[in-house]
Amino acid sequence: MISLVFTIAVLIYLVGTFVPFAGALRDHRLKRTVSLGCTIAASVILAGLSLFILITNIPTAFTVYQPFAAFSMSFSLDRLAAFFLLIIGIVAACVALYSTGYIEHLKGGSRRNLLCGCINLFVLAMTLVVTSANTISFLIFWELMAASSFFLVMYEYTETETKKAGIFYFVMTHLSTLFVMFGFIALYAASGSFAIAPLHSADTALITVAFLSLFIGFSIKAGIIPFHKWLPYAHPASPSPVSALMSGVMLKVAVYGLVRFILSVFTLDLAWGVLILIAGIASAVLGIMYALKEHDVKGMLAYSSIENIGIIFVGIGLYVIFVALNFPLLATISLLGALFHSLNHALFKSLLFMTAGSVVHATHTRDIEKMGGLAYRMPYTSVLFFVGAISIAALPPLNGFASELLIFIAFFQSVAVVDPLVKVLLFICLALFALTSALSAACFVKAFGSIFLALPRSDESAEACEVSWPMITGPAVLAGACGILGIGAFQILAFAGYTLPIPDMFMISILLLVMAALAYVILYFTASHEVRIGETWGCGIKSLPSITEYTGHGFSEPIVTFFSAIYRTKKTSSLTYYDQNNCLIKEGTADIRLIKFFEEYLYLPIAQVSTRAAAIVVRMQNGCLDSYILYVFVTVVALILFLGAYA
Repeated sequence: MISLVFTIAVLIYLVGTFVPFAGALRDHRLKRTVSLGCTIAASVILAGLSLFILITNIPTAFTVYQPFAAFSMSFSLDRLAAFFLLIIGIVAACVALYSTGYIEHLKGGSRRNLLCGCINLFVLAMTLVVTSANTISFLIFWELMAASSFFLVMYEYTETETKKAGIFYFVMTHLSTLFVMFGFIALYAASGSFAIAPLHSADTALITVAFLSLFIGFSIKAGIIPFHKWLPYAHPASPSPVSALMSGVMLKVAVYGLVRFILSVFTLDLAWGVLILIAGIASAVLGIMYALKEHDVKGMLAYSSIENIGIIFVGIGLYVIFVALNFPLLATISLLGALFHSLNHALFKSLLFMTAGSVVHATHTRDIEKMGGLAYRMPYTSVLFFVGAISIAALPPLNGFASELLIFIAFFQSVAVVDPLVKVLLFICLALFALTSALSAACFVKAFGSIFLALPRSDESAEACEVSWPMITGPAVLAGACGILGIGAFQILAFAGYTLPIPDMFMISILLLVMAALAYVILYFTASHEVRIGETWGCGIKSLPSITEYTGHGFSEPIVTFFSAIYRTKKTSSLTYYDQNNCLIKEGTADIRLIKFFEEYLYLPIAQVSTRAAAIVVRMQNGCLDSYILYVFVTVVALILFLGAYA
């Protein structure tokens, strides 16, 4: 029964993939509506199936195709796979609903049909990756996911920014595939099987190589620092529904890959946990620091994704450490925190990318310094963005608070660890984790205030209006889920069989609601009802212009200055004066430049070395037959010497 329902969902995704290409590839809204309708239907079926498996704990495995004995196209649906299928189903359905309104505003004509078809193919590929039962099918669908997402990123292929983003994404995603494939080869060499099953081998060096290869491969796809650079390029260049799917779902598929092989294949080692923990905490801290300085709204959300994936990796790293040190309860809390935050991040980050897309559509800019005053002009979008901002800032009672609290609890209870070096490491990581939470709150105070509050800072913002109902309904569903998972976190985890030391936010929320109602009633009957309407006092200046507002640059400048050693800040200014004594300023300019450390000191040097190596190869390819015969002769001699030495 489960396999039948799963097959139906897959077939609906396939129909949605090919419907836009039925007949001729013409600009036809009906084709796009049917295609996105298929996405919604299949995703709802997938989410329902996932909930059934999670509740009943009835795993299912089946084979679709087996060309030879050593390999089969097999699928497995257990609780871990079902959990990530739930993420895919919920987010994909909401993004598809949002897209029915958003895509019609895009340029490109018939290219919009291609976008709808690729969205279905992308979601289908992620679904099949999560359910693959062996490494061959996993790798096939992993590459299909990479290819389909590349076409989605390249929608605006004529734009210079999109071309650069496409190059970054293409290189990094295939580098990820290369490491994953190398890890699978090492696993096969150690086990003699393609199955994703417990590994029993005495070759510790080969097992370590397999783990490190998979860790790097999944880290690149997840955007862990220093493999993160494709995110700040790909997300701003992509249409907003694509950004929501990539950040909300695709990054979690990489998380799934790491968790699946940690739980199902490897015997865990303490050093592996330390590696994952350090990578996670570095990504969390640096990710939110770079998000704070960003003034492109989608670039800011991209860096924030790096931070949140870092938080997830922190939970996974703690799990591996506590398993290795034989603390099963702390290991369980850590893994639950990581998985719960995977779900929560998928919800609120997709919500934020979609509402940011609505803002960009209404204002025709991604620069938050040209926004402002949108709460009055886009009230529904502003409320939904506000819910996402509270969630991602981990403020109670919404879902980001609940999942980060689990990781904090694991840190706090790690005082039971005996090893002094591990205890010091955990204490340092706890301090950095707390810093991450504080900076995240500051980042989204800046984002919401700069975008939605005060006065419009451009004509486009002043003329903005609310978006269509599909572009409100899709994010609204995710906002409701953020509230339910936050307020009902204690009850949901208890229903799943986990009684954890977290507060009951449902009772606390009811208490706060009652207190707020009482305060309102008391103020209503005791306060004066005289109403005065006037402008905010501005030191005697009447009708303050928008130029006097506190901008995003102004908000983040103290933080940028404080962390200037990390940002490598360079401030320049120039002034001209009315008088010779330089007392009366006529005009001036100022600029703050932050060095793109990883791009300028890691990626570009590698690219330059590769370019020089390619130039040497080009000179060798000179078209001369004599040179080619010489190359063949030298190669044959070298092979004879090599085989003779090791025969």
